[in-house]
Amino acid sequence: MRLLFLSVVLVPFLLPAESPARATGKAVTAARQTPVSDAELEKAIRGRFARSKISADNFQVKVESGVAILEGSTDVIQRKGTATRLARLAGARAVRNNIRISEAARKKAAERLSGIRRAIVRTGQ
Repeated sequence: MRLLFLSVVLVPFLLPAESPARATGKAVTAARQTPVSDAELEKAIRGRFARSKISADNFQVKVESGVAILEGSTDVIQRKGTATRLARLAGARAVRNNIRISEAARKKAAERLSGIRRAIVRTGQ
């Protein structure tokens, strides 16, 4: 009796669950489709740049064999990383980020970092 009860209770948990695609009968497609040509990929990257705050820096974009090459300069350190992420999200296989960060931005970041270190030392953490 106990064996019968356990088999009735445990068997449903051992069976694979149906995926949403099977349950609805619809095919699941990729959330984003990567552009196929370098020109389409370049256009997609430029579009992502235009819709973000990094558009103010007017970065240059070239694509060769699916590899995005980014050129330009910025006064905000985080924008270099943002440009790389946006290019990857647009479908680039790899990104060569040649964006230069201004000396003023580097000094500002160093000052903030040293201020944080001083605050940590003062609080004894």
